[in-house]
Amino acid sequence: MVVKAIEIRRKVTAEIFKQAMRKKGKFGITYSTNLVNRLDDFVDFIMIKAAAMKKMDEFKFLSFNDRARRVIEELNVVPHIRWLKHNAVSYPRIAKLICMSRGNVESIRRVTEWLKSIHVKGEFLGSVLTKAGENILERPIEELDEIVWYLESNGVRMDWMGYVMSRCPQLLCCSMEEVKTRVGFFLDMGMNERDFGTMVFDYPRVLGYFTLEEMNQKVNYLKEFGLSNEDVGRLLAFKPQLMGCSIEERWKPLVKYLYYLGISRDGMKRMLVIKPMVFCVDLEQTIVPKVQFFQDIGIRDDAIGNMLVKFPPLLTYSLYKKIRPVVIFLMTKAGVSERNIAKTIALGPELLGCNIANKLEINLKYLLSLGIRHRQLGEMIADFPMLLRYNIDLFRPKYKYLRRTMVRPLQDLIEFPRFFSYSLDERIIPRHKVLVENRINFKLRYMLASTDEEFQKKVESAVERRRKFESGLMGDNSQVSDADSSEEETDVLFPETENVVSSSPKTLFNFNSLGNGDSENLD
Repeated sequence: MVVKAIEIRRKVTAEIFKQAMRKKGKFGITYSTNLVNRLDDFVDFIMIKAAAMKKMDEFKFLSFNDRARRVIEELNVVPHIRWLKHNAVSYPRIAKLICMSRGNVESIRRVTEWLKSIHVKGEFLGSVLTKAGENILERPIEELDEIVWYLESNGVRMDWMGYVMSRCPQLLCCSMEEVKTRVGFFLDMGMNERDFGTMVFDYPRVLGYFTLEEMNQKVNYLKEFGLSNEDVGRLLAFKPQLMGCSIEERWKPLVKYLYYLGISRDGMKRMLVIKPMVFCVDLEQTIVPKVQFFQDIGIRDDAIGNMLVKFPPLLTYSLYKKIRPVVIFLMTKAGVSERNIAKTIALGPELLGCNIANKLEINLKYLLSLGIRHRQLGEMIADFPMLLRYNIDLFRPKYKYLRRTMVRPLQDLIEFPRFFSYSLDERIIPRHKVLVENRINFKLRYMLASTDEEFQKKVESAVERRRKFESGLMGDNSQVSDADSSEEETDVLFPETENVVSSSPKTLFNFNSLGNGDSENLD
């Protein structure tokens, strides 16, 4: 009978609360019903307070309904509901806040006004209040101010503070000692205030969402790749989202997969430093399909591993919006044959990051306008994929010098497309002048691909041959310039790499490095 009586009183109290919301707050029936149905704890609080008022002389002659109305009016809860609704707080969060207040509804307005003072936007107010923790409404404003001031003194700008608290409200529940410990965790890794502030703004959860034990475990795991404490600090400052990745679910399966592709720990370290986002993406959904695509076009697993180490951003590109369209472009418009596409991608994975309309097509049209045939251009690209990544403004002066000053045929360029990779002022012009002064001639690859010492020896040898020839000391069979010397020398300088699938990846990438050209010519 007591339980039944309490249930009846609870229903009566809920109806009185709904009536107060409709009458004084001008709320609709649906909104009032939905909100009160989520306020079981607060309705019980009103019911108990109304029952206790009967012991007071001034209220003992009032009915329960009148006492309940009096409690609701004294708590000033209806105006606060209206105010929270005006500040874009949803009714489920309003209900949770009212229950969290334990009858001290005024504390909601007090903390909300403080959040607005640090630039928390209206649509995030309810989220911050409900996610910050049960004690947020009980904390003195002075303690909250101290947290904000400490963060600001360590590089988190005040105009960022609202964004930071909106994304990581758990910070508001931390004690001052815990906040200092968490901030010190990152500053001890060599971060300066600017890097720390930017890191917190980029990923606020890095500071207050994870336990210190989790943070230490992830830092220690990253150090296993050979990174120092300062290296990890720079890495987290650049990509703090790494702290949100699971070691067991994300990192260990990825490391195992990369090891299967032949990537060493040093290779993984390079990938981590150059593109840490690779360690944040989903293995099955993002990385495996791209690797499978490279395998399908004929690239071997170890060559794929070398591609990823050489150009880690490759794994962050969209397969269907970026990678496949570039491969199709190379095979159709650029003239790269199906036999050479694996070699082209393995030698120049950076091509897959180029914009087709704004880069590849423009370079393609320019090269074709020089008189190079479609099939010849495909062979040039397969031999030197970087050809499509240079700026046209750097093509023109080199081509003009080749044709007008050096008086070389177009065929020389077709045979040696790496010509465009060398500096005009520092390599091409000086070496051409040496050849002219000594009245000798070299093929472009002999002229440009060797070091200064090797080039000087070649020049001296060619000059000696010319002198012997002019003096009549050499026979007719020796009447050749050094530029036309044995094909054996050619093979040593530039080993054949026609079949990328069957070639050693180390050979491929050493071969690519022979063209010691202008890195500044690239976009």
